Amino acid sequence: MNKKVEIFTTPVCHYCNLAKDWFTKNGIEYEAYDVTKDMVKRQELVDLGAMGVPLIRISGEGMQTELINGFEEEKLSHLLLA
Repeated sequence: MNKKVEIFTTPVCHYCNLAKDWFTKNGIEYEAYDVTKDMVKRQELVDLGAMGVPLIRISGEGMQTELINGFEEEKLSHLLLA
């Protein structure tokens, strides 16, 4: 299954950087949105009900979209590496 991984982030967010490093280490392609510069994505983050970053959205055909607020390595491994 082809999954789309998106992360809402800020430049100074430690957990955002941990998540992006984890994606890279595991060969997972992702799209990052800097919500300090992209006001449309910042509003989308608010509309999704997130209280902070990182917010990771994983979607794909035939699956329910998953939202993970924070860096949860175990959950990411289950969703992306299994």
